[in-house]
Amino acid sequence: MGILEVKGINKRFGGLQALGDVNLSVAENTVHAIIGPNGAGKSTLLNVLVGKLIPDSGSVMFDGQSVLGRQPYEINQMGISRVFQTPEIFGDLTVIENVMIPCFAKRDGAYRLHAWENTRNEKAIQEQAEAILADVSMLDKRNMHAASLSRGDKRRLEMAMCLVQEPRLLLLDEPTAGMARADTNNTIDLLKEIKEKRDITMAIIEHDMHVVFSLAERITVLAQGTPLVEETPENIKGHPKVREAYLGEAQV
Repeated sequence: MGILEVKGINKRFGGLQALGDVNLSVAENTVHAIIGPNGAGKSTLLNVLVGKLIPDSGSVMFDGQSVLGRQPYEINQMGISRVFQTPEIFGDLTVIENVMIPCFAKRDGAYRLHAWENTRNEKAIQEQAEAILADVSMLDKRNMHAASLSRGDKRRLEMAMCLVQEPRLLLLDEPTAGMARADTNNTIDLLKEIKEKRDITMAIIEHDMHVVFSLAERITVLAQGTPLVEETPENIKGHPKVREAYLGEAQV
């Protein structure tokens, strides 16, 4: 059994079958990539995993608990964090403030500690944020406004915002989208470092095969909302079903 178990997920939007009987098992402390052509259902599946969409049928279990029907903040509390295609940061705050803010909830017009952080004070959270910024090589930029960062550093900052929540599963939606090759390679190196330093599982949606084959230990290929193949990277390369999904013709 994997830490994330997806079984029999179906999702329709009107007459469109976005996901059809999707089964997926992500082993703990691995990097599992989900790939496929445009329109294959990758983003729909990710939105189901983080509670933004409710499937028509099927189940999603994380560490033995269902994520279906839970609010996104509840899924965060379970230990699941998400990195978006476009980095979601607070541009008017400093880097250190961005990393601290996930530990707080806005109530009665003021930011207060989340219920799951109520045993720690603000100083302790700041110290943890600084340690995480050091891990992602951004401590020297702690007082910069987030809006002034490069795209690559904005991605690093968003990952730090996820890591401060101490997730067990990190979901990454095209984390290198729009990046130059140098920033892409830096992001690959960062994800490898995070994987080495922390007991964390990653599921990644990505179009860039350089990223996929640099990181993934297991790959699931979707086509038209249905899983075609789940294999190791070595066995995915040249697989006839994969070539058919991407190129439109089988290679035998």
